[in-house]
Amino acid sequence: MFKKGKYEVKYEKLASESESNPSSVKRSCLPKIRPLTLCFCVVTYIGIVVVTSFLKEKGQQLQNPKPIGPNNQNKPSDLPKPTSTKDGPNGSPPSKVCSIKVENGPLIKVNRHKTYVIGSYVEHRVTKEIKSIAIMQRYEPVTYYCVMCCDGGNISSTQAEYSIHSDHFNFDYGTADIMCKFSNACSAPTHVAITANNLAESITSFQTIENQVIPKYFRFNFTVCISVMFDYNKVLDLIEAMEMFKLLGVQKVAIYKTSCDSATQKVLDYYVKSGFLEVIPWTVEKHIKVSMGWQKGISPGELHYHGQIPALNDCVFRYMYQSRYVALQDIDELILPLHVRTWTELLLELEKQHGDDVGFEFENNVFPFTAETENKYEQDAWKNVPGTNILKYVNRIPNDPDRFNNIKVIVNPRLVLKATVHGLLETVNGRNTVRVRNEIARMYHLKHFEYPGDTHLIRDQRLWGYADDLIPAVSKVLEDCGFT
Repeated sequence: MFKKGKYEVKYEKLASESESNPSSVKRSCLPKIRPLTLCFCVVTYIGIVVVTSFLKEKGQQLQNPKPIGPNNQNKPSDLPKPTSTKDGPNGSPPSKVCSIKVENGPLIKVNRHKTYVIGSYVEHRVTKEIKSIAIMQRYEPVTYYCVMCCDGGNISSTQAEYSIHSDHFNFDYGTADIMCKFSNACSAPTHVAITANNLAESITSFQTIENQVIPKYFRFNFTVCISVMFDYNKVLDLIEAMEMFKLLGVQKVAIYKTSCDSATQKVLDYYVKSGFLEVIPWTVEKHIKVSMGWQKGISPGELHYHGQIPALNDCVFRYMYQSRYVALQDIDELILPLHVRTWTELLLELEKQHGDDVGFEFENNVFPFTAETENKYEQDAWKNVPGTNILKYVNRIPNDPDRFNNIKVIVNPRLVLKATVHGLLETVNGRNTVRVRNEIARMYHLKHFEYPGDTHLIRDQRLWGYADDLIPAVSKVLEDCGFT
């Protein structure tokens, strides 16, 4: 936990095993007592043993994942299911609250205005309020209201405030936060609707408010947020990335998906079924003309690069209290430590050097697929699978130290107020990120890239350090999915 001014972040350190397990309860019956009393003591003792065993088992379930450390890594199957405040009968989400249907996105249009709400969350860190992540037309003057549903039947409304993120790259639309204060009449709302007037009867649906309760333990140590997958068909690259994430210690991946081919969908379904992946449908293209790039003059459109930034911000809030750290990156990027093997070991070292109240940024290093290939780890069984064997590429383009080189971050999500593609815009303590030195860790960006012919590439075989584990893992998934 740390404090700075009015900001407070809770549950910064995971509790130790000794703190989370209930203490053992020991009782004994003294000798020289009556038979009836003796029987009572024996029955009581057996009951205490059974209850203690039950509580111990429950305590172990609740404490996953264990404190971060090289010997404390969880399997997806070990993780408890998240609690939800939106369950209806038999655990299913309610179809209606306050007599209005429930709709949880992925994009909800606000009345007739050019505003689309992605997700709504309780903000616990600054002032307790509801924060809705949205995409907003930057020039449209609108006064927003939050219509809240309490106790399943009571409706209350308050005027909202909003803030448009500075990284919009001059596109018409940008990422926005819409903030709603709790009202006296509704101090614990479960659902919210954003409207452009104060008439509750004008709303057509409610959205579930997530992050209602701060859990005592994180479900994951590391979650990767990938934004955005569109027109994707590189099956082998996807599997390689997912299996590399596992080797690095990642326990959850979230992909905001617009479109992919049927073969890729089969792989996504495979990882979703295993519990390792969450796929969030990303339908922004149905509502807004998205750009294919980040420069409006080169890639026309109304919103920066497929809505990448609002998706990243939603992912931060989605996993804020589920994961100790989140990595904001693309599917073709790998953040590799150079002297240890996993992110767990890497973050332990970085926390010792810089503390745990900052984010960590890793410099981009491009490994072009247009470079000469290495055949040491050639896999005949992979050749007919769409995509690229990344183990064939061990030459990187040198970075210019006098120019800005792109970065991606691993960060404690509870520090983040606003995120962007290459870093953080605002944090709760005013500290953004520290650059991790290239000799400690760097980002490996494996992609098609043209470079000048006189470039002296740098040989970098760090990825080969994972080859013996990566190859059989990828081969198994290919076989399980019917590709080999």
